[in-house]
Amino acid sequence: MSQRGYNELWADAQLALSRLLTEELPAEPPRPEKDRVVFFQRLAMLYVRYIQILRQLEEVYDQVVHPQKRRVVRAILDGVIGRVLELKNEMVEKEFSEYHYMDDVLHDLKLTPEDLEIPIPRYFLRERNKELQERKKMLTEILKLVGVTESPEPLMAKDMSQEKAIKIIQVAERARQGRLRAKLNEESRNMNRMYRTKEPGTDAIESATVCIQKVWRGYMQRKRTKIVREEEMIFLGMAMDPKYKVPCPTEIAAQSSEASRKIKQEEHNEDYQKSLVSVTNQLRDVEGYDISKTMKEQIRQWFIECRDTTGSFPDFPEEEDGGSALIFAEKNPQQLMEEIAAKEDDESDNKPKGKEEKKEKGKKEKGKDDEEEEEAGLKMMPSAFLSDLEMENKIFEDFWKNRNETRNFSQRHEVELIKEERRKMIEEEIRVKVDEQMRQELAEWKLAVDKDKGGKAKANAKKKKGSKSGKKKKKEKDLTADRTLESLCQELVEQGLLKQANNVRLQDYMGDYSYLGTTLRQNDIEPMPSLSDVRQVLSLYAVLPLGSQYVHEKAPLIKAILLAGPAGVGKKMLIHAICQETGANLFDLSPLNTAGKYPGKSGLAMMLHMVFKVARLLQPSVIWIEDAEKMFYKKVPKEEKELDPKRLKKDLPKSLKLIKGEDRVLIVGTSTDPLSADIKSLCKMYSKIILIPRPDYGSRCILWNRLIRKQGGDVTRALDLGSLAKISDGYTPGHMVQVIQSIVTKRRTLQQAKRPLTAAEFVAPLAKIDPVFQEEEEALKNWYAKTPLGKKRIKAATGKEEEEAPVKGKDAKKKGKK
Repeated sequence: MSQRGYNELWADAQLALSRLLTEELPAEPPRPEKDRVVFFQRLAMLYVRYIQILRQLEEVYDQVVHPQKRRVVRAILDGVIGRVLELKNEMVEKEFSEYHYMDDVLHDLKLTPEDLEIPIPRYFLRERNKELQERKKMLTEILKLVGVTESPEPLMAKDMSQEKAIKIIQVAERARQGRLRAKLNEESRNMNRMYRTKEPGTDAIESATVCIQKVWRGYMQRKRTKIVREEEMIFLGMAMDPKYKVPCPTEIAAQSSEASRKIKQEEHNEDYQKSLVSVTNQLRDVEGYDISKTMKEQIRQWFIECRDTTGSFPDFPEEEDGGSALIFAEKNPQQLMEEIAAKEDDESDNKPKGKEEKKEKGKKEKGKDDEEEEEAGLKMMPSAFLSDLEMENKIFEDFWKNRNETRNFSQRHEVELIKEERRKMIEEEIRVKVDEQMRQELAEWKLAVDKDKGGKAKANAKKKKGSKSGKKKKKEKDLTADRTLESLCQELVEQGLLKQANNVRLQDYMGDYSYLGTTLRQNDIEPMPSLSDVRQVLSLYAVLPLGSQYVHEKAPLIKAILLAGPAGVGKKMLIHAICQETGANLFDLSPLNTAGKYPGKSGLAMMLHMVFKVARLLQPSVIWIEDAEKMFYKKVPKEEKELDPKRLKKDLPKSLKLIKGEDRVLIVGTSTDPLSADIKSLCKMYSKIILIPRPDYGSRCILWNRLIRKQGGDVTRALDLGSLAKISDGYTPGHMVQVIQSIVTKRRTLQQAKRPLTAAEFVAPLAKIDPVFQEEEEALKNWYAKTPLGKKRIKAATGKEEEEAPVKGKDAKKKGKK
């Protein structure tokens, strides 16, 4: 697509966004909605439409070359991402579930389940490519150093059972006997050949030739039949033509143009940055003197007008209030003086009030609550992104929408735009200097004309300065102030707390869409989420906030997530995928990993301080806690008492509280047995609990197909994937990988041409593995029902949406007597 095509795509996305903004920001606030289903439908519709805009804007930002356009698109893109996260948060609070099913919305909008997939912006990694490469290089160098300097660990003799030892001896002995038997057979065959002196007759030669002919003709006919069958399948549209499997010339041309577009983006951005510096210096030199001169004249004129209207010179606005920027607003001197006086009155009013005033306030608040109760219903929560989106949309409408760019064929930056932006910045710089000079000049005028009033003004100014004494917040002590970042990283790598993430993407976590979710919920059955739902939720809760600083600061803050599910469902893979998608560092604070490291209270404090300090300095960062339930055990097992798994139980939640909006640090816990933990303390630690189930039938079909192909196997008509998916009910993706690796070996892939893979081959190794039984999944569902969100969901399903308020005073005593 050309740059013109991407400009049109941007215009379409902006049109859709402006329509959404008019719906979300009406002239009159809408009435509260009483029907929860209708309200959720509205939220779901907005959510899906915003995802479509997000998809379009991400494509535009990735491909557009114009540097100034890219900055506008980036601001809108971040705002749309933030709004999607806000809507997701609202849907969770209104439906009391982390997973949502929107089949009817997709049907109304004529969309497919793939259109609901959250696009992960490519700029998360591309714009930090150099930084990520340097960080990766630093980690690899540290790992090499650790590998060289580390003393080799003593080989520990593993305990072996008697049965296992006998089995190993039996295998070795049978192998020895087999080798001897084979050697004897070979010798006997050689002896038989020596005693054969009789020459073969004509009958033997004819039978041999017939045999060779049979084999060759059979081979050729099978080959022809196979070709005819493939041609028939291609003709019917049931198979892909081999010539289309190879990249066609148009695809190669598109890839090369995309690569050249990336180079152009970098070149144009460099030119833009250079132009910013040169234009700023030019404006400062040429227009700086005139700007300061006009400002001074306007301020002096304001002094004179104020004296003429009020009879005295005004107080100059403080720098915190905006300084002379207030003067340049379109207001009369009288209005401005009244505004400054009103601000001073507000400051004097902000003092500790007596008990009577507090009581009156309490009564007023109660009255307000009664009014709110009258207008019962569901309302949209206030948004932190809609105002920014409206402002950016206005910039597009006013400037970029109808701009004629026929002369700017190469899509380079426009100097006049830079001048407009930089002129405002230079005015702000000059204003600060002019304000200082004009304050002194005003003081001199007051001394010369209004001596008494000038003295009072000075006294008031001194009072203001003295009144700023308040309690200073205690700063967190830096225990490693004298150490460099490289030394801290090296120590954490040596201790195994800082690790390199595996090269896994979120799209590699395969799964099918849950098509029966809405139907089951209509019949009051809570469906288990599919693997694609899990992938979508994690991209919303983890990937998008960690990828953008602006989004993380304004979006609903999520500090800790718990992934709960049976072993083998891909919890560890998801953590590595989050790190790869956002370029985040991976810290491992699992109970087993921290056992024996940094002993004592001071050691524990040092470990947590180092991890969180490095995580903030090298953000975004993911802190992984494997077997998170061990930290909150109800009762520690005897075999784990020495490891002290509950060591971080008190200190880690304290460190979690210190994470703020500007810190892109996320704690992710994984648990296979959450039932063994104290549910209250676990839910206090993790604000979001995501239940990962075993895969459903559709997900199993996709997994078998793609995993076999990934291992090098061919999925032919001989391999009945439907039956294999049906048989493997209860088995996790980890089990499937294990089975495929044992069957699809290098030797077996070489035999596929003659003997294609069949479903029966995978049954025997599957039977040796214990699946995730229905009882285990039901136990996890029952456990999740005890979490705060699970309880809300059950109450909403039964119709008890609000908890009964605790009875106080006389009524409580009466109930006690009864």
